[in-house]
Amino acid sequence: MQTVFDLTELPNFLGKLMPKLKKQSKIRWHIVVFLAPAIFIYTAVMNYPLFNTLRLALFTKVDQTRLYVGLENFQTLFGDPIWSDQFWNALGNNLSFFMVHMLVQNPIGIALAAILSHPTLRFSSFYRTAIFIPTMLSFVIVGFAWKLILSPIWGIAPGLLDFVGLKSLYAPWLGKEAYALTTLSLISVWQFVGIPMMLIYAALLSIPDEILEAAEVDGITGFSAFWKIKLPLILPSIGIISILTFVANFNAFDLIYAAQGALAGPNFSTDILGTFMYRTFFGFQLQLGDPHMGSAIASAMFAIILIGVCLYLFGVQSRMRRYQF
Repeated sequence: MQTVFDLTELPNFLGKLMPKLKKQSKIRWHIVVFLAPAIFIYTAVMNYPLFNTLRLALFTKVDQTRLYVGLENFQTLFGDPIWSDQFWNALGNNLSFFMVHMLVQNPIGIALAAILSHPTLRFSSFYRTAIFIPTMLSFVIVGFAWKLILSPIWGIAPGLLDFVGLKSLYAPWLGKEAYALTTLSLISVWQFVGIPMMLIYAALLSIPDEILEAAEVDGITGFSAFWKIKLPLILPSIGIISILTFVANFNAFDLIYAAQGALAGPNFSTDILGTFMYRTFFGFQLQLGDPHMGSAIASAMFAIILIGVCLYLFGVQSRMRRYQF
């Protein structure tokens, strides 16, 4: 059976169809207007400096003339013994700096959040505030304050250890190659442990009471409730904290510079990628600044951070179970 289309109805059909097509093709200019400032600012502050840094890494300067050399700066960075030794030393120190934060800062933050989220704990607001206050302090204040505290001449650390009978354990930790990096890492942990604590605390408070009450009916209370119920539910938050710690530690510079200076002593034992890049780019003392080699180091830092973030996003987060309440 064939359907016969009445041509007299065509004008009415087109009249109904055209407004719909116009409505679908209409550009939502208000979205463009609101997004344009953010895109412009992000491009000017983030994208342009990043791509300009990558561009500088492909050039060098000879007799005040900029020459394109391709990947020659990277070959020098990884192939020349002088440059490569400094780079691998800084990268190894950066990995150690990161591992101390992962193994000390984040577990302590999780433990503090679990304790402070207990409903029967008194003065929990005061404790949270006291632990979080150091994160608001300047790196300069923290670096110089701890340098004074740990000083063997005018610091209070020797006296405090002597008071508790442990003076034999004291050593000028910031002045010894074997202890300087670990000491600075623990100082950084002291300053920033409040951040993972607050993030995990918020995640714990978002767990519905019905789940905890059902677990309590089944006899799961105390530490068992945290280990079997709460911890699996906050794993996504722990993953986010871990990747934020990775990015922050591989961008670290301020605390090392404030406490040990650009040379990151003693004998470059606290030198990380940030201080290595700073000395190379801007120069320090007898070392002349080389923006092109500094850009190559900055590009290598960006690549390391990008690889780490991608491994987390595609290797860990994609397999992590998500819970919605």
